[in-house]
Amino acid sequence: MKPDAIIKSHRISSSIVLVLFLICVAGSSKADSESRLSNGESLYVSVYSNVYSGPKAKPFELATMLSLRNTDPKYAITILKADYFDNNGKLLEGYVKEALTLGPLASTYIYIKEYDKRGGPGANFIVKWRSKNPVNPPIIEGISLGLASGQGLAFTCPGQVIEEYED
Repeated sequence: MKPDAIIKSHRISSSIVLVLFLICVAGSSKADSESRLSNGESLYVSVYSNVYSGPKAKPFELATMLSLRNTDPKYAITILKADYFDNNGKLLEGYVKEALTLGPLASTYIYIKEYDKRGGPGANFIVKWRSKNPVNPPIIEGISLGLASGQGLAFTCPGQVIEEYED
């Protein structure tokens, strides 16, 4: 291939990459600028009591925190339930005994200790929240973390809306 052909090919490739990048940026800024308000949702949130590693699939035990954050600067939300399920979908525990109100920009969490192995690698929460006013949906996510022999592991799992509340 001639040097001129290589340069021309490189320019075309660079142009294609630039166009694809601009399309992605334009698409994401449109999605970011459209704010969605809600009066409530039910969410599925993955969490992990343990993960497996190595050739013998050795379990690595993890603590789990369910983080619940009201992102609305004006209105409160009410957490109606945060139910913890195991790997097989069996309800292990309901962590919200009575409705819990989170004021504007307030947050709370549910902590499951590292030695609590009930959930297994497929554990999850179903969280239900409501608001009297349309609000910015809260950030509800699972954080799983562990530490052993000076090595740490931490990751987050965002909540997935499974049901939208309709007035």
